[in-house]
Amino acid sequence: MKILVTGDKGYIGTILVPMLQEAGHEVVGLDTDLFERCTFGDGMPDIQSIRKDVREVEVDDLKGFDVVMHLAGLSNDPLGDLNEGLTYDINHEASVRLATLAKEAGVERYIFSSSCSNYGASSNDFIDEEGDLNPVTAYGKSKVLVERDVAKLADSSFSPTYLRNATAYGVSPRLRFDLVLNNLVAWAYTTGLVYFKSDGSPWRPIVHIEDISRAFLAVAEAPRDLIHDEVFNVGQTSENYQIRDLGDIVKATVPGSRVEYASDAGPDKRNYRVNCDKIQRVLPNYKPVWTAKRGAEELYEAYQKHGITLDEFEGERYRRLAHIRRLMADDLLAEDLRWKSNVTSPSA
Repeated sequence: MKILVTGDKGYIGTILVPMLQEAGHEVVGLDTDLFERCTFGDGMPDIQSIRKDVREVEVDDLKGFDVVMHLAGLSNDPLGDLNEGLTYDINHEASVRLATLAKEAGVERYIFSSSCSNYGASSNDFIDEEGDLNPVTAYGKSKVLVERDVAKLADSSFSPTYLRNATAYGVSPRLRFDLVLNNLVAWAYTTGLVYFKSDGSPWRPIVHIEDISRAFLAVAEAPRDLIHDEVFNVGQTSENYQIRDLGDIVKATVPGSRVEYASDAGPDKRNYRVNCDKIQRVLPNYKPVWTAKRGAEELYEAYQKHGITLDEFEGERYRRLAHIRRLMADDLLAEDLRWKSNVTSPSA
């Protein structure tokens, strides 16, 4: 198959693309590359990639593809706080427009990178794909709106699928430190503290970015009738943790570390335990392999190899919001998150 991956230069995209290539698919990327300066180590995929904001995609960009895998967007809640309107502009409206253009271009499958953030403030009971959606942030709300609006496009010629990813973790060439397991291991490695900014009580499902990528591959290769207009929680039901339990895993992984809570640590209103059995039941070729313990060990080894410092991971290079603000301060990026017209390369 010929597959277009939007966000191919992002945290998940840089892991997904090589997996698709190894499976024998022809892959092209599309990414505005806001985080070119954020590369961690090496290993960036070498593929044809269209450097374009997802809001500027045209129908001709999509012709000839069998599948569009849509990962591009503002990646988390703090970025939503930068400008809530931009979150809806990019994550919701541009995603629906992309699906509409893909259908017009004759693309048969559209796989959307959604989120378990859709469940938002939930009870401590397990929730499956039929459960109530209760997003509490602009990021989560934007994902719910995309699922709702893209479903209207589903028909005999166009099959959308919605992958509600659990909270991601793992090492990537475009590493993020604003994800709970990545962040806790970084704190433990650089300071000796497993540092909590909340009270650690909320439940959260977590999933390695390789297992997210395996889900995209499994959906792309599945028979159409199994995935047409379907929602899948991506992860493993056994990989739901209270945040403080992840702290214990990190403490056991990083020698000499200890747990500490911020003086103003309070509960996080985002709380959900997610049942992920459906995807393995419907798609038996989807076999996630990672656990939080193994993931913490991978992160710790990568941080040791790189020699990551507290200033690096808490600074503006790797923190998405701080990095965007630096690009604006350097007069490279406009307030609407488009590159300024005088910018030929943001790495300059």
